[in-house]
Amino acid sequence: MASFTREAIKKSFLKLLDERPLMQIKVKDIVEDCGINRNSFYYHYEDIPALLMEIVTEDVDRILREHASGDSLMDCVDAGVAFALKNKRAILHIYRSVERGVYEQHLMKICRHVVVAYADAVFGAAPISEEDRETLIRFYQCECFGQIIEWLNSAMSYDIQGQFHRLCQLREGMLEEMVRRCTLENGAAAQ
Repeated sequence: MASFTREAIKKSFLKLLDERPLMQIKVKDIVEDCGINRNSFYYHYEDIPALLMEIVTEDVDRILREHASGDSLMDCVDAGVAFALKNKRAILHIYRSVERGVYEQHLMKICRHVVVAYADAVFGAAPISEEDRETLIRFYQCECFGQIIEWLNSAMSYDIQGQFHRLCQLREGMLEEMVRRCTLENGAAAQ
């Protein structure tokens, strides 16, 4: 029964979030929509930000589970963009709210996972220092995050998938070249 109630709360919240900004949704609205009392809501969630955190975390974890392979950077990007476009109004309502920080933390987590998975495939067993590895990962993570934030700032008004695909074409081989340089520098330092 507890699982059913939690799912009903989430479903009602997402429905309301698709209709109006986050700041206009109250616990009263959620419980009325899903037909439970306030105590049931507070039994499961401390407040609306806790509910939002659980929903975002579950979605992030699902996307990471389903697209955990580093074989294709674009598969992960495409999955994330498809999810965002499917839930465009809700995502923009969250992004434009005071809970934006929660959303950004999870977005950064997704970007890091995607970049680490891709980097692991590119780095392979290359003998690069942990410091160089982390530098490269952080650079691409922040670039990916910045591209997505800019897209959100434009209210998702342009084809970010096309832009990412084009950037991947233009940058083809760049990460491999950086790894090669790190390997050469590590080899020279070891001698």
